[in-house]
Amino acid sequence: MAQLLTIEDLRLLAKRRVPRMFYDYADSGAWTESTYRANEADFAGIKLRQRVAVDMTNRTLASTMIGEPVAMPVALAPTGLTGMQHADGEILAAKAASRAGVPFTLSTMSVCSIEDVAENTDKPFWFQLYVMRDRAFIERLIDRAKAAGCSALMLTLDLQILGQRHKDIRNGLSAPPKPTLANLINLALKPRWCLGMLGTKRRSFGNIVGHASGVGDMSSLSAWTAEQFDPTLSWDDVKWIKDRWGGKLILKGILDAEDAELAAQSGADALIVSNHGGRQLDGAVSSIAALPGIVEQVGGRMEVWMDGGIRSGQDVLKAVALGARGVLIGRPFLYGLGALGEEGVRLALDIIRKEMDITMALCGKRDIQDVDGNILVKGKA
Repeated sequence: MAQLLTIEDLRLLAKRRVPRMFYDYADSGAWTESTYRANEADFAGIKLRQRVAVDMTNRTLASTMIGEPVAMPVALAPTGLTGMQHADGEILAAKAASRAGVPFTLSTMSVCSIEDVAENTDKPFWFQLYVMRDRAFIERLIDRAKAAGCSALMLTLDLQILGQRHKDIRNGLSAPPKPTLANLINLALKPRWCLGMLGTKRRSFGNIVGHASGVGDMSSLSAWTAEQFDPTLSWDDVKWIKDRWGGKLILKGILDAEDAELAAQSGADALIVSNHGGRQLDGAVSSIAALPGIVEQVGGRMEVWMDGGIRSGQDVLKAVALGARGVLIGRPFLYGLGALGEEGVRLALDIIRKEMDITMALCGKRDIQDVDGNILVKGKA
């Protein structure tokens, strides 16, 4: 195997090893995918200032996110169907994150359940919540996250209705895959993945099947999911969830300064500038383009994080320079997971850490806390 030195190296290996419908699920955007592409491309236009003859010893990337110490200002984003990139994927990713000293976020639409991850890890994780019409189910989900010792709740606001992703429709996305001829042929070419799946009992949506009223198996799940995402979600619901949870609350999916102001007024601890990885409103601005305006609007009152398009440690550093207190990564760790399981997630985080460390030094900084807009070439941000 060739040396794996970049996130792109992990992506190419994952593409070879993960069944097409699940690789495409992770690596797709809505409609024309223009926002998905812009998330990455807009980072490339931000240029760094190289500095020389400065002391580069004793560097540190250590920081905090909502008061929790982190080895670097990076967290693993909530991603649906993580356990279909690799058997027991959520558990493996949580373990790798713990080893790397960064937070892990479990999605409502995970394959491994809240309880699965809690039982197989020794560090508190964050739980991401989607608001469903069945409020009793949401109350139980919040209570389960409390019981599992989750240290923060992340409420996603930008998926009241599902953006159309053409690849998922064409692939007939389902978990587990439907036994069509095309799927069977594709699975036959992914023996490593199939062997892993045969060795686990976790092959469905662990947080939902057996917990939501009327959902006992995969056949009833699809109908339930189609009608459960709640288009009436409002800021009143945010308050209700905040009161019910009672702990640290993170709001994900903010892309506009007016919404950021409402987020700050809600009393949440942090917000995430995000366009859902380009998977919802195609044609929306990139996350990194939206970041500075939102930092200016609310950065003095709550922590502002971002996700979308990060593929390197340099991207993380650019986001921090533009005011982000931290970032979340989704696809980079999914590529690592699909490529090499837990070790691949660890490798993805290590690649990002090393790139951050070296780039910070070459920009003349030794402490991530000192990184600001001065490391960027003016007029290029």
